[in-house]
Amino acid sequence: MERRPFGTSGLIVPALGLGAGQVGDARLSEAEAGRLLGAALDLGLTLVDTARGYGLSEERIGRHLAHRRAGFVLSTKVGYGVEGEADWTGPCVARGIDEALRRLRTEVLDVVFLHSCPLETLRDPAILGALEEALRAGKIRVAGYSGENEPLRWALTSGLFGALECSVNMCDQRSLGDVLPEAAARGIAVIAKRPLANGPWTHPARPAGQYVERYWERLQAMRSGDQPLDPGPFDWDELALRFAAFAPGVSTAIAGTASLEHLTRNAALVARGPLPASAVAGVREAFLAHDDGWDGQI
Repeated sequence: MERRPFGTSGLIVPALGLGAGQVGDARLSEAEAGRLLGAALDLGLTLVDTARGYGLSEERIGRHLAHRRAGFVLSTKVGYGVEGEADWTGPCVARGIDEALRRLRTEVLDVVFLHSCPLETLRDPAILGALEEALRAGKIRVAGYSGENEPLRWALTSGLFGALECSVNMCDQRSLGDVLPEAAARGIAVIAKRPLANGPWTHPARPAGQYVERYWERLQAMRSGDQPLDPGPFDWDELALRFAAFAPGVSTAIAGTASLEHLTRNAALVARGPLPASAVAGVREAFLAHDDGWDGQI
């Protein structure tokens, strides 16, 4: 697994990390969660990305990976869900960090993201001050913003964040044209979320009401016209993963799964390295040909 600098933080991350949303699903047994987390590190997926809102995820990561803490980069997200505190306030962020440290059984959080808040919230001096205080206190190493579109671009140019997390995939390429090149120039790390675009090719009919529906619509458009997108010699998941993980400016891509089989396959696909330039160009051209204001999906 290729390893890369995480911006200018000094941290080193793999080309593919683990998005730990599914790890927090109560339908996944404790034993299954432990096996999945251990296997991720064994396969070289040594960045684990979680969030306060991911169910049991933080507790399970702490329970099963605390003894391996020196072997992986840990990121989480805050801003909401703290008992006794109003969401998106300075005290909520500060206590959210303290509670994450406890649940994750660690002395420091490598990366803490503000989790997809709107621009007016992102600019709040109390919220930003809570992050800055956590940095000064050594509770976190890197402060970041996870989100899309206008708030993402403000975070990029604010000079306040060392990391960004945004959607980067075949059906969500807006950030490739502006955010990622600027982030690279500024030394800001980028975590690419949803590199598989939620697998729209797995749905023969419109997945009405599901989150993947918007990406399904985009893929249908990209597969039409004079030069339709075709995966060629690749399976769709390979085309998608390698496109996102090796997009210029991406520090690491995170794929979530509750399946050991899928986890192993994802790692093997990314270990094959970048796609041929012709395949990348085909994916880019298909998006640009049909782009009708296709902004990033939160």
